[in-house]
Amino acid sequence: MTRVKVDEDLSEAVVEFLTRRGFDAVSVRAQGWSGWPDDRVLAGVQSEGRWLFTADKGFGDIRRYAPGSHHGIVFFRAERESRAAYLALAESLLASVDLALLGGALVVVSHRGTRVVRGPAA
Repeated sequence: MTRVKVDEDLSEAVVEFLTRRGFDAVSVRAQGWSGWPDDRVLAGVQSEGRWLFTADKGFGDIRRYAPGSHHGIVFFRAERESRAAYLALAESLLASVDLALLGGALVVVSHRGTRVVRGPAA
């Protein structure tokens, strides 16, 4: 089972969507991590062996969070931020990739498609 932590910038509906599809999903908000700095959030996510699902542009910076240096990050790039847009991107993600095969990657999901950036050892 793929384990996921959903960042505070995404709706709880994303957690519910993932849970219905068999993921072990929990939100940053539900764990009382809201407001934590990015590095602290990612350290907590990594200690739990989870993927981070986020729309925070900072996590999409491969110079700061290089693929292979973490368990995996899914970065949602919605044209317009909304619950519906993020749910549509989550659905697109699940239809296009198997996260179990992409550990350590940065996966960027937008209305244009899904792009996978792997670390040097991948």
